[in-house]
Amino acid sequence: MKKTIALWAALTTVALLVTGCTVNEPAAAQTPAPARTTPRATPSAEHKAPEAPGAATAAAYRKWGLKPFAAPPAPPAVKPVVRPDGGPVPVISEIPTREKIVFITIDDGAEKDPEFVRMMKDLKVPFTMFLTDAAIRADYPYFEPLIAQGHGLANHTLTHPNLRTLGPEAQRREICGQQTKLKARYGTTPRLFRPPYGNWNEATRAAAGECGVDAIVLWRESMQIKNMQYQRGDRKLHPGDIILAHFRGPSELKGRTMTEMTATMLRRIQEQGFTVARLEDYV
Repeated sequence: MKKTIALWAALTTVALLVTGCTVNEPAAAQTPAPARTTPRATPSAEHKAPEAPGAATAAAYRKWGLKPFAAPPAPPAVKPVVRPDGGPVPVISEIPTREKIVFITIDDGAEKDPEFVRMMKDLKVPFTMFLTDAAIRADYPYFEPLIAQGHGLANHTLTHPNLRTLGPEAQRREICGQQTKLKARYGTTPRLFRPPYGNWNEATRAAAGECGVDAIVLWRESMQIKNMQYQRGDRKLHPGDIILAHFRGPSELKGRTMTEMTATMLRRIQEQGFTVARLEDYV
């Protein structure tokens, strides 16, 4: 009997070796794997699934308490504002368009908040800087990263005078002098000019033309501390409107910062269903 049992065991072992099975682990083809009953471990940070397209942009906007803007339409093949050869410099407060776009312009350059540079790098909202030499000369390098980000560089005179109180030659010095300064400091000759306080006359227009300016840019709305100031009675943005803001800090904004003022302005634009386009693509 013992010999019979031993022989049977030996034959069973040989059969198991030939089939590739083991006594402790049944073949997968023979027995399905048991269903998972314990929760999966949370993936580590280095194994997280890639973020969906646009997630990085949304995160950058959340950092500043904002939602991303819709992408602006492609710029027109032909710019709607062009200075005719030998003609007078156009004076504009808006861009002729039916698209729900507006244009942000920021004047002077007195406030130099490093957080604003970081904000614009994160948000990538285009704007045009109309700079006055008297306001920026204490820290010319501050504006270099903003220009490197692709924001427009424009002329706002050397000393911010009321140009209508000056004669033709004095106006030419203010405008051409700032053209030269900005070109020397930043390597770009501005194409756009804004007269301080929005005050200009035909001598201003002639001087701007002599200095190589393509357009005198005014505005339709101006951003104050918490709200926009509108020129039209309906108190609404319109397609193509140019918005004025300033490089201002807590002393001018009743304790608010440049980034807080900018975030409020962007919210006001979004609330009315607009997005922001680059002014230089239209002028």
